[in-house]
Amino acid sequence: MYITGIKTYMQRVDERPRLLLKIETSEGISGWGECYNHGPDLALPPLLDYLFHQIEGEDPRRVEFLVLKLNQQCRFPPGALGLAAISAIDHALWDIAGKAAGLPVYRLLGGSVRDRVRVYCGVYTAPDPEQVLDQTLKLNADYGYTAFKLSPYRRDLHSGRWGELVKETGDWFGRIREITPSHFEFAFDAHAKVFEPYKAVQLAAAIAPNDPMFYEEPIRPEHIPAWKELKSKVSVPLATGESLYNRFEFLNLLTQQGADIIQPDICVVGGVSEMRRIATIAEAHYVSVAPHNPMGPLATAVNVHFCAAQPNFHVLEFKPHGHAPWARDPYMPVDGYMELRPDRPGWGIEIDEKVLEKDDYVHWERKVTRKPDGSTAYP
Repeated sequence: MYITGIKTYMQRVDERPRLLLKIETSEGISGWGECYNHGPDLALPPLLDYLFHQIEGEDPRRVEFLVLKLNQQCRFPPGALGLAAISAIDHALWDIAGKAAGLPVYRLLGGSVRDRVRVYCGVYTAPDPEQVLDQTLKLNADYGYTAFKLSPYRRDLHSGRWGELVKETGDWFGRIREITPSHFEFAFDAHAKVFEPYKAVQLAAAIAPNDPMFYEEPIRPEHIPAWKELKSKVSVPLATGESLYNRFEFLNLLTQQGADIIQPDICVVGGVSEMRRIATIAEAHYVSVAPHNPMGPLATAVNVHFCAAQPNFHVLEFKPHGHAPWARDPYMPVDGYMELRPDRPGWGIEIDEKVLEKDDYVHWERKVTRKPDGSTAYP
């Protein structure tokens, strides 16, 4: 068996762009992968065409060999776009390997260490407590969710006194705890909007009395010593990693003892192969893995297989999709878990190519916050 061609499809999931990759082989077995949309999204198809010529004619089942080749072909370490493209190629190669063997991918990774994969739902906003109650009860009734992620910001960070915002957040979370079922868990994603670490400490102290599941990325990821200091000063589980790219960056974070939970993205770091290396390093540091996954149904399928086989997996991010018509049978939560599909080879998900033939791309770009003085802030 050898690689004969690729196809790329610019699509969307809800209102966010997504790029899907199909790798074709001489035996008629094809595999699918998904890129992270760092932007510029339209740069990904020509980049994948370029990378295809480095793997054309190769045996797709040599996943590690080919992913290493793609990384080593670069004179300098690949960045965001390069690793997003390599991630999709890695996914598609694993899919082919599973289909060729007649096995789900998690069995190629050593088999499952758990029977199902727990998920939490990203709400991402900070609704009034009564709205939080209504939303979470509905998500629990529909999908069995008992874990959710909210924003810790009730208003713009730069309007008014910081201490007022901190107090509002603490009071708000306290009220949520009072009215929601006691077994519900709530995480908070600060989206790296806080520049000063001392402010991140203050916000952590405000949510700490009500037992958050974790406190995600309050500050920027670049300066790892700041994470070491931050972790030493907070009493809540500290999570980060969606903005880190490879095992070396995670090794730096972990040796500095900068996080309790890491959140690598399987569509960012280079795929399953690199994700497993990162997770093994974390396991050696007594740190669990909660993959970042705001992606589409295909990326979710890839994550389910990784999580099924990874010993130090914690919980997977998943928000039900409203628009992804190309996924015929997406993984969906049952009682708050993704069930494995042991009778389906590869990723265990069917992609409708006829739907993909229709251009469904949507442009999206991150909004940049403006401070009252007109300067920009981290979004």
